[in-house]
This record gives sequence, C-alpha cells and structure tokens, in this order.
Amino acid sequence: MRRTAIRLRLAGALAAVLVAGGIATGPAAQAGEGYGKGYGKEPTLADLAQRHGRYFGSATDNPELVDAPYKALLGSEFDQITPGNGMKWYATEPQQGVFDFSKGDEIVNLARANRQKVRGHTLVWHSQLPGWLTGREWTAPELRAVLKKHVQAEVRHYRGKVFAWDVVNEAFNEDGTYRESVFYKTLGPGYIADALRWAHQADPRVKLYLNDYNIEGIGPKSDAYYKLAKELKAEGVPLHGIGLQAHLALQYGYPTTLEDNLRRFSRLGLDTSLTEVDVRMILPATEEKLAQQAQWYQDLTEACLAVRRCVGVTLWDYTDKYSWIPAFFPGQGAALPWDEQLRPKPAYFALREALGGK
Repeated sequence: MRRTAIRLRLAGALAAVLVAGGIATGPAAQAGEGYGKGYGKEPTLADLAQRHGRYFGSATDNPELVDAPYKALLGSEFDQITPGNGMKWYATEPQQGVFDFSKGDEIVNLARANRQKVRGHTLVWHSQLPGWLTGREWTAPELRAVLKKHVQAEVRHYRGKVFAWDVVNEAFNEDGTYRESVFYKTLGPGYIADALRWAHQADPRVKLYLNDYNIEGIGPKSDAYYKLAKELKAEGVPLHGIGLQAHLALQYGYPTTLEDNLRRFSRLGLDTSLTEVDVRMILPATEEKLAQQAQWYQDLTEACLAVRRCVGVTLWDYTDKYSWIPAFFPGQGAALPWDEQLRPKPAYFALREALGGK
C-alpha cells in the first residue's frame, strides 16, 4: 500500500487544526459552500472512483435533507446513495399489508435528480421491525406468506430504481451460528434462500446481496457467509454479492485479511461491496487517532480497488454531524471523513490518495 509523506503531513496539519477547534481554510474547507463537483475543477471522490470502474457513495436519511449545505455536498461528491432507514420494514409496511414507500421514494427521487444510483436497504432484518410483526406468534406458513408479500411488494415498487438490494441483513452471530431472529426461529435457515428467490422473481435484473458487520476479515462469521454463499450458488439460488459493512473501530484493530476475504468471495463468482463504512474512535479525537483513521480509510479503499469484483465503497453517511455512532456507542465518535461543520478531515484526503487523486 502506498504511503505519501506529503499527504501524511497534510493530514497531520489538518488534524492539528481540527483538534485545536480551529477552522480549516482553502477550497477543501468550504464543504458547506458548494465544495464538490466542479469546485476548483477538482475531481470528486465519485469521479476518482469511476476511473477505477467503481462507485463511491454515502448513506443518508430523510430528516437530514432539510440541511441545504449537507444536501449539496451529498449530491455533488458521491455517485451512489443508500437510504439509512427509509426502506426498512418498519417504515415501508407499518401496518400489515399497508405499504408506505414515501421515505424511500424521497431518497430515490433525490438520487435521480443528482444522477446517482441507489442501493436498496434492507428487506429482511431482525431489527427495526413493526410492532404488528414482533408482537405475536406466527406459524411457519403464516410468516412465510408475510415475508414473501413484503419482499416482493417492496422489490416490485423499486424495480428499475435501485441497482442492488441488501436482501438479508445480519443473519449470523459472531461465532458463525445463525442469529435467532423471528424468521430463523419460525422458518429455519431456508428463509434466506427463499427471500433471495422472491426478490429475484420481483426484479430479475437487480443485484441481490447478503450484508453484515464484522465480516471484513477472515474469521468464524465471514466463514459462515462463505459457506452459505457456496451452498446457495451450488443450489442455483440468485445471490450476486456480499456486502461487508465495515463499521470499524480503532481500538479493535484493522482487519488485515480484508483483501484476501474479498478475493475468496470473488472466486465464488460474487461481487463484493463495502457498504456502511465508518471508523470510530474513543473520544476525544487526537491528531494521532485522526491520522490512524485516515490510514484505515486509505487501506480499506485500496483493498477494494485491488479486487476486481469489489464494485464500490459507501460511507455510512459522510459527516460526523449525522453519524449514528455517538448514540449507540457512548464516548465514541468522530467516525467519518467530514466533521460536524462539513469540513474535510484527514480521512477525506486519504480517500483521495487511495483513489489516485491529489
């Protein structure tokens, strides 16, 4: 992996400014004032990624879209977006058989206006389920019918509007055993293949993924996905890719086998994506932590570029202003390449370096 002294010095200098609470200056600092495509004729992250045949995206969520500077940068710097919550089950089928796609539609319409592609997220997950689904017991035939209807209704609604779906999200525990969700406990592991088949029936052209966290490196959890993917491919189940969320934390170490892991899924004939990238740290942020974070962002991007079937990288939102980390991991944060004032951090310049930019 490349190391550039000039870039590291720049990152260190900017880190010092950020840690001191100052305000960065120059074009890169004007993120909230139109910095992005065309600003100073500098290529965006998306522009740079496209040179490698990849996309570079960000998640977003509906409440954030009233923030004009945030929305401008979202629309200019990235060529792909993922709805953080608007396509999840609780949002799309709040009452049984009553569908509401308004939040997802808002994201899709924004993407169309910005000529961005959309990743559908997510059809089947153990979390953020509506009360009508979790508040009662189901027989296997009942739940199977409910699951099929939900998957197919949503996939049909977004047919031709999304390029990929996270069909099943977080299906395994850390030790590689199946997560005992309502779907697993009622239907057994076959619910995963069923969901993939139903999604494919509803939209034969969309790419279908399994998606999870802590599967970046080779280990029990990623081994479970490798085994499952191999079995599904052998059975002719329509599975096209594996999404590695890449929610990383400095205190737990970098997944050094990431590139090898991406390659083994490629050998199964599968695409891979880094789907929910952030790199959190124990606060306060320091120059040293921000420099380490920047290196991790560079390393994971270079790992994706090194594997032909790793098709793109998506940040789990791009700014600390809207990061999910502080609410879920108290005392941690500063996880994204832009700070809360939409100023680029060392990680942003490291991403540009990884993608071959200046």
